[in-house]
Amino acid sequence: MMKDMGAYLIGLIVVVLLAIFSLYTVNQTQQALVFQLGEVVAVRTSPGLYFKIPLIQNVRFFDIRIQTLDNKDPERFITSEKKPLLVDYFVKWKIADVKQFYVSVGGDERRAQVRLSQTVNGDLRSEFAQRTVHEAVSGERANIIEAMRARADHDARQIGIQVLDVRIRRVELTPEVSESVYRRMEAERKRVANELRSTGAGEAEKIRADAERQREVILAEAFREAQHIKGSGDARASAIYAEAYGRNPEFYAFYRSLETYQQGLKGKGDVLVLDPSSEFFRYFKNTPGASGKK
Repeated sequence: MMKDMGAYLIGLIVVVLLAIFSLYTVNQTQQALVFQLGEVVAVRTSPGLYFKIPLIQNVRFFDIRIQTLDNKDPERFITSEKKPLLVDYFVKWKIADVKQFYVSVGGDERRAQVRLSQTVNGDLRSEFAQRTVHEAVSGERANIIEAMRARADHDARQIGIQVLDVRIRRVELTPEVSESVYRRMEAERKRVANELRSTGAGEAEKIRADAERQREVILAEAFREAQHIKGSGDARASAIYAEAYGRNPEFYAFYRSLETYQQGLKGKGDVLVLDPSSEFFRYFKNTPGASGKK
């Protein structure tokens, strides 16, 4: 009885060990290659539980999820204008053909990324060499990306890789070119500013000249009008004086003499040296008090 139990346990252990070494699982993020004596005998592309011959066959698993090739430092490319640009890019890729991937790069992802990086770098260099700085920076970026993705995917298929996307993160001028561009931009801005200042100064001179001309015209018109009014006033005054003088010449003469006395004897210290028989004293002589009559 004890011997049967021991044999049963040994048999159970052997079965368990055979199951452990014979069964394997491929999950949804993997594909597998089954090797027999170093040769690929099966490719497992669907998830599930599979069987292998223990000790004769072995299985190698490959991750088929999307991976990113990201260059650490921007690459230096030359445009059709012989100007250098710094380009930062990344590539999205995944394993499409597990067997071809193993045959081409030995299933080594690092080797695959090195080869993919060389392919993308060379294609990008060719694309930028056909375009100007403006086209590369803004105008043709979408075309560059699409052309790059198609060419990189075509080349990557040879090693069992599918290139899903190629993206240019940043395109910028090198420091020496940037400094030159900034200097040109500064010079251009200064030229435009000087041109605007010159135009403004010319317009200001025109406005000042026009204002001065208008001022002279207004002053001349005002002076002419003032002289006209003054002449009219003098004429009117003369007419009034003449009319008044014509009505009573003696009173007018007397009034004018009073004005003369007032102007001639205005100050206390004023001295006039005149002949007593002078016309100046006419109304002093002819007053009623001067002859003794009332």
